[in-house]
Amino acid sequence: MAATSPVIFVTRRLPDAVEERLRRDYAPRLNPDDRPYPAAELVERSAGAAAILTCATDAWPGSLIERLPDGVRVIATYSAGYEHIDLAAASARGITVTNAPDVLTEATADVAMLCLLAAARRASEGEALVRAGTWRGWTPTQLLGIELHGATLGIVGLGRIGQAMARRARAFGMQVHYHARRRLPPGLERGAVFHPTLQSLLPACRFLSLHCPATAATARMINTDTLARLPSGAVLINTARGALLDDEAVLAALDSGRLFAVGLDVYAGEPNLHPGYRTRRNCFLLPHLGSATLETRNAMGFRCLDNLDAIFAGRPAPDALN
Repeated sequence: MAATSPVIFVTRRLPDAVEERLRRDYAPRLNPDDRPYPAAELVERSAGAAAILTCATDAWPGSLIERLPDGVRVIATYSAGYEHIDLAAASARGITVTNAPDVLTEATADVAMLCLLAAARRASEGEALVRAGTWRGWTPTQLLGIELHGATLGIVGLGRIGQAMARRARAFGMQVHYHARRRLPPGLERGAVFHPTLQSLLPACRFLSLHCPATAATARMINTDTLARLPSGAVLINTARGALLDDEAVLAALDSGRLFAVGLDVYAGEPNLHPGYRTRRNCFLLPHLGSATLETRNAMGFRCLDNLDAIFAGRPAPDALN
């Protein structure tokens, strides 16, 4: 690290290889305790920094960005999503915002498929039975689940992750239907059936997997009305954003049998998920593990640093959002 290397404020602890590269090329201000900083401390620790390497757990509304020191030139988010950052406010301050797209596609699709399989085959209930020592051996009607082969999977949002999920589903012999803002060309559809509206997609779906961003238009898109359009006994998977679900409506659908099961990796208000999910046996729950492989988390960090390298070398950032 040169004596004049830019100071980078890093809001969370990152994988060792990413922090090693930070130490090599910059003057990093790290967070070894991985303690989430409150808003005031985010501003305080940004003093003297040329860039902030942040995470999706940090909210950057306009009111906070307005308080940042003048020296901050970049906010690089260690995530593909960027709804936690007010892009307009950053632009008004002359701050470039970058994200880390592409690199977490396969890992997140793996977890979506894990959630689908586990929910369909009642994996949480089965493991609990074995761990509790109450399993009394095989019986013909024990923990009967739903077969994937020949079933229809509806995908909401056929972007990179949605397409990766579709590839996995086809390997299990599933039929893929999807809804997106625009129909994809045939080469990307690969035989998937397009639905111009969510309402037309839902009646076809024994399984429904969400892969769309959280926006004002998609907030609580899975609610009492939309759940009523699913076939009775459907399985819901969410590895996108917790804000897509009306939690009370989902829990009511689980209790009524409208939903056979859910598989969730994301929640509104993380880590404080709705307590009702913990009390239903037909919920397979993960703690936001979508991108949690060493390879992917390293790649996310390196993507952030590639963007910083470009900006401080006077080149356009490859993943600039504003």
